[in-house]
Amino acid sequence: MIRTFLIPLIAIVGILFAIIVVVRSSQPKPPSIPVVMPPTSPFASRVAGSGIIEANSENIAIGTPVAGTVEKIDVRVGDHVKAGDVLFVLDSRDQKSQLEVKTAELEAARQSLKRLEAMPRPEEIPPAVARVEAARATVEDLQNQVSIMERVQDPRARSEEEMSRRRFAVQVAKGRLAEAEGALALLKSGAWKPEIEVAKAQVSAAEAGVKQVQTEIERRIIRAPIAGRVLQVKVRPGEFASAGMLSTPLILLGAVEPLHVRVDVDENDAWRVRAGAKAEGYLRGNRDIKATLAFVRFEPYVVPKKSLTGDSSERVDTRVLQILFSFDPKDMPVFVGQQMDVYIESDSDGPKADSVKTGTPPAAMESKK
Repeated sequence: MIRTFLIPLIAIVGILFAIIVVVRSSQPKPPSIPVVMPPTSPFASRVAGSGIIEANSENIAIGTPVAGTVEKIDVRVGDHVKAGDVLFVLDSRDQKSQLEVKTAELEAARQSLKRLEAMPRPEEIPPAVARVEAARATVEDLQNQVSIMERVQDPRARSEEEMSRRRFAVQVAKGRLAEAEGALALLKSGAWKPEIEVAKAQVSAAEAGVKQVQTEIERRIIRAPIAGRVLQVKVRPGEFASAGMLSTPLILLGAVEPLHVRVDVDENDAWRVRAGAKAEGYLRGNRDIKATLAFVRFEPYVVPKKSLTGDSSERVDTRVLQILFSFDPKDMPVFVGQQMDVYIESDSDGPKADSVKTGTPPAAMESKK
């Protein structure tokens, strides 16, 4: 009974099930509805590319020329700053103490120069004049004594030894008079010019020392290089800020009016884009948010592709031509760093004949014009 009816029945059911499975699996699957409808190009002939929104000054990674501990942060994310505004300050207590020492040295050098330039002191002249007068009176007194002894006729009343002693005394007194007169003249002439020049050089050296320390203090005050908006702040008071190029910038700054879109165009389509081409940008995730883009410039160096869209079929070894477009941020509620789908109008008939003959890309010929 089992062999006669049951086994054939099971075989027939299995065959029918297999047929049903094969038929259902061979039917085409209906296309799935995307979560977000992709944008459509407004141009009949176009080149598509993915773009990233950036500041028109490019995103400036703010660092510090010297390493140190952050003392205070003067800005917050989203703040608008002007060129020269303070962003953050490093600890500079050591430099400020050195500045006090250098300032004291400068003041001492200036006072020394002032003293030399003010010479002679008025109080020093009368004593010097008095010494000259005293020396002159001594000379006259000794000369008078010699004259009196020379008028004595009797040789027994004077000795040659005494006469010689008095004549030598006159010469000594004259020397002292000359010395006193020279000291008076030197005093009245003031400080020696080379001494004043040395003092001036010492003042200049002290001023340079003060400026050097002031420069070191100023280097620890990090200021905005341009007017723009603070996009990121990745440093906090008390943290140690390293000098040099960092993988994560301490502060990210950029000019955001207008914004730029950096569009990556595959190198195989780069020849189809001309300078001044029209373009439309659609915000990734909402095709209804769009803006008309204005051509800015080509980046003349073709680079390896770095901005990935996430598509599984996307090639990562592609080289791209980067094109910059601009738009008013008031036209779109966007932020720096967001992605856009960009369509660029292109020539439908390919490169122009003269560019084919010369080997010059249409983009380069348009830029020359």
